[in-house]
Amino acid sequence: MRIRFLGAARRVTGSCFHLLTDDTQIIVDCGMYQGRNADEVNWAPFKFRPEEIECLLLTHAHLDHSGMIPRLVAGGFKGRILTTSATAELVEIMLLDSAHIQEKDAEWHTKKALRAGRDEVFEPLYNSEDVKACLPYFEKKDYNSLEDIGGGVRYRFVDAGHILGSGTLELWFRDGSKDKKIVFSGDVGKNGNPIIRDPEHIAEADYVLVESTYGNRFHKSLEESIDELEKAIKETFKRGGNVLMPSFAVGRTQDVLFILDRLVREGRLKGLDVYVDSPLADKATKIYMAHPEFYDAETSNTFKFQGSAGMKVHFTATIEESQKINRIKSGAIIIAGSGMCEGGRIRHHFKHNIWRSECSIIFTGFQVSGTLGRHIVDGAKKARILGEEMAIRAKVHTIGGFSAHADQGELIEWLSTFKNNPRVFIVHGEESVSLEFEKVVRDKLGLRTYVTHLGEELEI
Repeated sequence: MRIRFLGAARRVTGSCFHLLTDDTQIIVDCGMYQGRNADEVNWAPFKFRPEEIECLLLTHAHLDHSGMIPRLVAGGFKGRILTTSATAELVEIMLLDSAHIQEKDAEWHTKKALRAGRDEVFEPLYNSEDVKACLPYFEKKDYNSLEDIGGGVRYRFVDAGHILGSGTLELWFRDGSKDKKIVFSGDVGKNGNPIIRDPEHIAEADYVLVESTYGNRFHKSLEESIDELEKAIKETFKRGGNVLMPSFAVGRTQDVLFILDRLVREGRLKGLDVYVDSPLADKATKIYMAHPEFYDAETSNTFKFQGSAGMKVHFTATIEESQKINRIKSGAIIIAGSGMCEGGRIRHHFKHNIWRSECSIIFTGFQVSGTLGRHIVDGAKKARILGEEMAIRAKVHTIGGFSAHADQGELIEWLSTFKNNPRVFIVHGEESVSLEFEKVVRDKLGLRTYVTHLGEELEI
């Protein structure tokens, strides 16, 4: 088998791995690149012929793993898209939301060009019809169900513990007279993540592709992070401001609601008004509610997504409802996308709050280099938001313990359960982080490691 590393190699996003045997071609993930030069990267032709791909195996729903599927199908793909049931449901709403954003962006750029006297027409990367065209190719699979693709290739998904339906992929292929096994970690979840179960561990593999998003750091414990969140909210409200939380609509928003609900139930916070300003998050939350079979024990026993006594959760659907939130000067927790502040409604709430020193911005997720979120986290004093240069006076908090990604210690723990010393390919991390993580893996586990390069092809 040959494997081509076509995304998430020495960078965090755009996951895509191309597998070729004598009998078949497969891709694992087909993700959108996010960060500097994203348009250039995402508009580039695929490095393979979509019509020759027989199967796409999708680890989970986040756009950096799924966001290019409509382009894949529009480009001629006619194969099978295999993933878990929850992932298939989440991908549908995420891709439709992504298409809507791109349609609106293209419309805005076209109007801007026409106003400037240029006859330019901007096209979206894909549209809603492209998304609808790819949905019939999805096939829903259960965790731990061993399936045969054909051509001597078998696979199964196990629970990655990252978001609802996320999977680590085990894949077996024929190498001469022997079976070999390659494992794709997907995004490995943090132990003790709210709502869903901890990641499953795998005992054997010949090759492992492991993510390294947080391969150079350790998260604070969840309890420390909850304490920090409680303190930040109380101090902000005492100053007379609002709390703004840029959040991924799928996974992080539901985790944050769970934690706020817990703080209210424990009497540590009360009288909360929480505004979830994202139609996508509303739809994703409904999907989470429909799949209690993936919950851990604590969530099954205690959690109600709609809030409890002492916490009102307001899901806003329309633009008018979103605009009303900006009339609130204090006492609101505003959760809105996007998680890295590259689009979505969070920018509109920044426009009304980021320049106010009484307000706070709380980041609970990784911020890719080149994004507005990273710019703010890195201590910028100003930012250009919706065409206007704005001062950043709101207090900025970064709470890493809410990340849905495993940290260095948890990634090492995940790798340590492989008993037969597999060769490890390190992917899905910024270059310096992946290289640092490689050294830790070698020193602690003695495994053969390699940090892959974008576009590289290897024989395995």
